Amino acid sequence: MSKIDMNGKVTLVAGGAKNLGGLISREFAAMGSKIVVHYHSAATESDADATVKAIKEAGGEAISIQGDLTKGANVTALFEQAKDHFGGIDVAINTVGKVLRKPIIETTEEELDDMMAINAKSAFLFMKEAGLHLNDNGKLITIVTSLLAAFTDGYSTYAGGKAPVEHFTRAAAKEFSSRGISVNNIGPGPMDTPFFYGQETPERVAFHKSQALGNDLTKIEDIVPIVKFLATDGWWLSGQTIFANGGYTTR
Repeated sequence: MSKIDMNGKVTLVAGGAKNLGGLISREFAAMGSKIVVHYHSAATESDADATVKAIKEAGGEAISIQGDLTKGANVTALFEQAKDHFGGIDVAINTVGKVLRKPIIETTEEELDDMMAINAKSAFLFMKEAGLHLNDNGKLITIVTSLLAAFTDGYSTYAGGKAPVEHFTRAAAKEFSSRGISVNNIGPGPMDTPFFYGQETPERVAFHKSQALGNDLTKIEDIVPIVKFLATDGWWLSGQTIFANGGYTTR
């Protein structure tokens, strides 16, 4: 077992079309990796196309694959299509998630089902297929949330949906270790993306900023170097959740 030199390797990025996933796709391509950009639906197809185009124009190799990852058949198809095209997968990165800020007593059963499917079920299915399809000594990285270490209101279905991923990760780290595959999570603080702002008031945004270094939110540029580290020099880490949030929360 050893760290990965990304040049010529294949990286699959779930939710890889825009925001954090888009930057990961571009940055790993710049390291010489071939990129599989997953996107959810027609709403993000143009973003996926733009990311693939940017990678190709920079001299890299990339394809895009659409799929709703809450459906097992779609997750299987994603990994199989990626392998069919590039011959294998070395790094699998899952940035998929959905935020809902809503009191428990106002949350509908449909919203609960949706949040659990996107944040927990799809993460489990992604790990399962990664365990089946990753090359030996591969890397499996999931983006969770720093709210896993928070004591707060409103985010029951978001933090609650991401919480099982830590248990999935620990089990996967043990189960996949015989093949040299490391499995880890990164928990960003509130990120300066549209993913965050739609759930918060200006006053709460100011509060979140006040809790971290520099009175600021987490930037996607703060997270990508940690993803790179786990995929290369940080290969000896496994079964861990890294809280990358400027001191926003901790255990």
